[in-house]
Amino acid sequence: MKATGIVRRIDDLGRIVIPKEIRKTMHIREGAQLEIFTDSEGGVIFKKYSPIGELNESVSDYAETVAKVTGNNVVVVDKDSVVAAAGTARRELLHKRISPETEALIEQRRQYVYKIGEERKTLCKDLDKAYSGVVNPILLEGDAVGAIIMLIPDMGNAPSESDIKVLSTAAQILSKQIEA
Repeated sequence: MKATGIVRRIDDLGRIVIPKEIRKTMHIREGAQLEIFTDSEGGVIFKKYSPIGELNESVSDYAETVAKVTGNNVVVVDKDSVVAAAGTARRELLHKRISPETEALIEQRRQYVYKIGEERKTLCKDLDKAYSGVVNPILLEGDAVGAIIMLIPDMGNAPSESDIKVLSTAAQILSKQIEA
């Protein structure tokens, strides 16, 4: 654990305020879910909760299957980073932080499909050669918790109708698995 030097009191309702600086650095927004852990030395640890991260093995299997069917790199992201990746760029993409563009596409809670001639959407903050071809949000009780995304090559064509349908189906199945 890393010490911050910040001390806070718990109020009479058991609440504690996480300082703005820490929330900003850790990208914790209002309404974010935090998972609470304890350690053997009496420490309390807060970790951002990702319902998609809970399905780690299943999510990787879905990404692999969709990548094989479409022939493209496929990633599954939560609202912060790439949780699972499949295809030739797997190692390069896994655990990378998603771009503000990708966050915005997820928050719209509707499918995005790249069309030839429009500006490409960058998947990750620090990777400028990974572009989103199809973004299908994964919804949990109406809230977007992440997305399954098929990438297009740098000079890529628009996704096919069958690719779009495959991603839509995978997003729906992942949504159902998270609900279960």
